Amino acid sequence: MANLNLTLTRLKNSALTLLMTIPLATYAFAEEKLNGNNPLSFGQAIKIAQKNDPWLVGNHHKQQVLESMSSAVNTWADPQVSVALANLPVNGFDFTQEGMTQVKVGIAQMFPRGDSLAIKSQQLKIESEAFPFQRKNRQATVAVTVGSLWLDAYRIQQSIALIEKNRSLFEQLVDVAQVSYSSALGKSRQQDVVRAQLELTRLEDRLSLLAQQSSRYVGMMSSWLSDTSNDDNAQASLTPHYYEKTFELEEKLPEIELLNVNLASNEHWLTPNELVHYFTSHPSVVAVDKKINATKTGIKLAGEKYQPQWGVNASYGYRADTDMGSSRADLFSVGVTFDLPLFTENKQDKELQAAISETEAVKTEKTLLIRQLLSGYASAKGRLLRLEERQKLYQEKLLPKVHSHVQATLSAYTNDDGEFSEVVRARISLLNSEIDLLTLAVEEQKIRLELNYLFIGEIKITNAEQNLYQSNRKQTAAITGEQE
Repeated sequence: MANLNLTLTRLKNSALTLLMTIPLATYAFAEEKLNGNNPLSFGQAIKIAQKNDPWLVGNHHKQQVLESMSSAVNTWADPQVSVALANLPVNGFDFTQEGMTQVKVGIAQMFPRGDSLAIKSQQLKIESEAFPFQRKNRQATVAVTVGSLWLDAYRIQQSIALIEKNRSLFEQLVDVAQVSYSSALGKSRQQDVVRAQLELTRLEDRLSLLAQQSSRYVGMMSSWLSDTSNDDNAQASLTPHYYEKTFELEEKLPEIELLNVNLASNEHWLTPNELVHYFTSHPSVVAVDKKINATKTGIKLAGEKYQPQWGVNASYGYRADTDMGSSRADLFSVGVTFDLPLFTENKQDKELQAAISETEAVKTEKTLLIRQLLSGYASAKGRLLRLEERQKLYQEKLLPKVHSHVQATLSAYTNDDGEFSEVVRARISLLNSEIDLLTLAVEEQKIRLELNYLFIGEIKITNAEQNLYQSNRKQTAAITGEQE
């Protein structure tokens, strides 16, 4: 009996010691590696995804199309050359028989309507200027998407690490309950043993569920890490080590620096009119501005259709000498052609009206986009402020109290003055609180990603194509929290 009591006491003390070795929700999580030798960091995931994004390549080719067309359209139509045998008599097909028979060579040239070619060239050039801003917006969008997936995968994997660290404690509690129940002096009941085994089974189920969620996020992130740039057969070749059932993520949670701290975290809220100018330089908005300017140029182009189209033609006719040997004069002709835009009501007027309506439609597209950015800002800022309040509440009040409660219930049970069920509930409550705090920390970084996307317009593009790379480096450094 004495040995049994000694064993029971040792198990209880072991459980208490194991509990005290688990840190109080600092989310400096498990040291052991999940898989592989090269952990994927937050910044690496974003850079790989941006580098391997085929959308950027396609967008660059589309820009080259418009730039080439801009030069091509600002060129006159090729002159037309004609060669003819004119007025040949059919009763003998004799070239010298009739005086009007001649070999005729002509050339004709049509001229564009007004300045339509220059205006069309300008329109295409303006359209092409939108593409660098589209690529910048795309890179920022990829950073938010892949960064959010990385953070979700990080949250899942670190939650698994937390549960794994606590599972050994629950296994110890099962042993304590079983030994106490088998002891005549123990106060544990059969339901305590079943409860401990049940909670251990629930932990295993949570691990299975988390593993399922991890596979989802890792799979979604792997698609962004694929590289098909050098594959002529369109079979995806993936970046090494980053396309597995699971792969290791860096254990450090990134601290993303806000691009505009005053607007993002200040309790004072500006009015929509005061906020608008912060978003007018956003790449997506600038791209729409370029589209608006291009459609305005389209109005000018439609106006040129009221101008007549001119053309000039000239021809030289060679005539043979007469049968008597007398020479015949060769003939030269020159003329001008032009059309008269008389029936404009159902053509030019409608085309001009269509161009004006198209411009107004694109303007509404810009208005809706700015509204969307304002809405995203209001939502993200509100969530960030409330999230910071919850984190403060968890760290300063809730977690210390939960941890004290765990210590008190386990100590009471060790001294035979408490219920086993209270020990289990307190331990589960602490585990859930630690996972909740982890979730809050991850959600904060995701919201910071969203806010930084909204303010990337503050990184100016003075020369869209030449400064694009440098601007993207600044943007990526700001989003990932890394050095340039």
